[in-house]
Amino acid sequence: MLRPYVVPATLDELTGPVKGVLTLPRHIDWGPERQYDLDQVADARLLYMRVIRESSTPDDLRRFLNASVLRKLWPELVLPPRVRALWLDRFPELHRHAA
Repeated sequence: MLRPYVVPATLDELTGPVKGVLTLPRHIDWGPERQYDLDQVADARLLYMRVIRESSTPDDLRRFLNASVLRKLWPELVLPPRVRALWLDRFPELHRHAA
C-alpha cells in the first residue's frame, strides 16, 4: 500500500509563518525535539521536510508552510521521490527552483 501524502490545491494557500520558533504537533513530529527556529536555515529545512512528509491534511500544510519560504528551500529539501513528484506535478514552477 502506498503511503498517502497531501498536497495543497495552490501554493498561495501556504501562508504559514516566515520567522520565529515553531513547535510541531505530535502527529507530524513524534521525536523528542519538536521546536524549529525558522530564522535558522537548517531548522527551517527540517521543519519543511517533516511537514511535507508527515502532514495528514492540507490544513497542516497551510498552518506550517509558507509559499515563499518553500520556493527558497525546495532545492535543498530531501524528500521521498514519490512525494517530490506529487508536488512537482501539481506545481511545475518548483522545477525552476529545483535546478
